Amino acid sequence: MTQLILARHGETDWNREGRYQGQADPPLNAAGQSQAEILAERLAGQPLEAAYSSNLRRALQTARAVARVTGVRLHIDPRLREVNQGEWEGMLATEIAQVYPAEWAACQRDPVHGRPPGGESVEEVAGRVWAAVDDILGRHPVGPVLIVSHALALATLRCHASGVPLAEVHRMALANGSLLRFEWPVGKKVGGDFRRQDSWDCG
Repeated sequence: MTQLILARHGETDWNREGRYQGQADPPLNAAGQSQAEILAERLAGQPLEAAYSSNLRRALQTARAVARVTGVRLHIDPRLREVNQGEWEGMLATEIAQVYPAEWAACQRDPVHGRPPGGESVEEVAGRVWAAVDDILGRHPVGPVLIVSHALALATLRCHASGVPLAEVHRMALANGSLLRFEWPVGKKVGGDFRRQDSWDCG
């Protein structure tokens, strides 16, 4: 079994304000920096084989806090980025519904295939994130391995692992600064059954 530890980055001002971040690149705020340090402390005694992070700043800041404390080697994989929210990045949901009513309604009707103007669908995000995790599993057949990423990107993994339809992806999101541990069968591609160990919120 490969032990995977999934971590969502700490809080940003845009998280606090409810703005769609997507692949925009705001940094952690003070609360987010504290969450990252708490994550690092909680993992200080964990013998991590490797850590992988999205290349967006909020994830990298979180992953680097863990690497400083644990000494784990950190790898950066852009496929672990959050969904591209296109023209919606930086906007509130209420603003999006007003400015883009047709596109907003389409995404509510079909959350798997709908996409913001200039952005990605949930299905597309899942495809690149799962491919990245398959590569990580191939490199680290035992683990444990830390993956630092984003709400929707990680939620697609939780859906797949739990047999939950991707249409329910938004309810599977981790809170900022939270971890979730899984065990994954060695040699099995993403699509097999995760075995959940535990989860906790660092917020």
